[in-house]
Amino acid sequence: MTRAVETWQLRAKFAAALSRMYGAEVPAYTTLLDVSAEVNRELGGSQRVTAERHGAIRVGSPRELADVADLFAAFGMYPVGFYDLREATPPVPVVSTAFRPIDADQLEHNPFRVFTSMLATADTRFFSPALRRRVERFLAERRLFSPALITEARRIAEAGGAEPDRADTFVAEAVAAFALSRAPIDRGWYDELTAVSAVAADIAGVTTTHINHLTPRVLDIDALYRRMAARGITMTDAIQGPPRWGVPDVLLRQTSFRALAEPRRFLDSDGSVVDGTLRVRFGEVESRGVALTPKGRRRFDAAMATADPARVWGDYFPASHEHMASAGLAYYHGGDPSKPVVYEDFLPASAAGIFRSNLDTDAQIADGEEDRDWDYTAGWMAGQIGHHIHDPYELYEKVASH
Repeated sequence: MTRAVETWQLRAKFAAALSRMYGAEVPAYTTLLDVSAEVNRELGGSQRVTAERHGAIRVGSPRELADVADLFAAFGMYPVGFYDLREATPPVPVVSTAFRPIDADQLEHNPFRVFTSMLATADTRFFSPALRRRVERFLAERRLFSPALITEARRIAEAGGAEPDRADTFVAEAVAAFALSRAPIDRGWYDELTAVSAVAADIAGVTTTHINHLTPRVLDIDALYRRMAARGITMTDAIQGPPRWGVPDVLLRQTSFRALAEPRRFLDSDGSVVDGTLRVRFGEVESRGVALTPKGRRRFDAAMATADPARVWGDYFPASHEHMASAGLAYYHGGDPSKPVVYEDFLPASAAGIFRSNLDTDAQIADGEEDRDWDYTAGWMAGQIGHHIHDPYELYEKVASH
């Protein structure tokens, strides 16, 4: 009897295939992988760290997000956390969740995550009623994923795996759904949405979705930043997240190379198709530390709200895992300070900061309040996609108890 391909193996195949495709689309990403691997080897990084990736995609509507949820469930990736980037500085007109494994053994096998943002078309601070109707009509007419692919994903999720011949076909078709389209872009429509937000244009100004970035994990992000710059790669101005402190690193630090001008084709108002470029995709890299408890997170937020977090960091956090554990600030396997629980999730401020560093313009917000007839919340999102959205703290408590 042929042995089925297990969920984690499907996820590993999916992550690796996406990485190959993205490297072909964005050659500087291959340089990022090489430098990340070089730094990790020098610091004794494990195979888990070297293989680790997180991706980012953007969709336009609850229907599209529901398809994403069904697709990723076949890879053992479930929605965790709710992120409202409209509240970030500067604001981005999206709400997001992250699809990832939730069990410790699945994370150890392959911790692939995809941060997934959905356009908040009902927020009248960004979209007038007339523009909202036009955007939603455009989104209703496109289909990001074939019905057959989503049907197969549901079947695989229910079975907990796939036969080898069907597994390879399924992974290939799933990866293809996130390839950068070469179809001409309606310039007038894209520019109109860009006036609202470059992110809105990237979501609803095109007929497909695509990988916005695919992020490796590095053990020393400061060393990587210097080495990338030395290779002639233009990096963003800053590393997002907590300041460089040493031991213990907490939560998540991120940076990226600047988005590159990629060739795209545009459809002009006279019907002609011309060559042009767009600068929306970038190469992100991350360094992950210990997951903080709610108490630790409150201290983190307070420290980050100060004028100079690096200067006052020691006033908020002790300089050892032993003291972090005894103060109840972070999670550790079995309570053992030598076994920190890795932070598997994301920081809204850092995500918005990365977005901002790679965009030419900020979102334009009209005066007034959001349309409260449609309130974006975790509960609302869960109902729209038909999947429970897991609380990150509950998952960390579970992992730490083993």
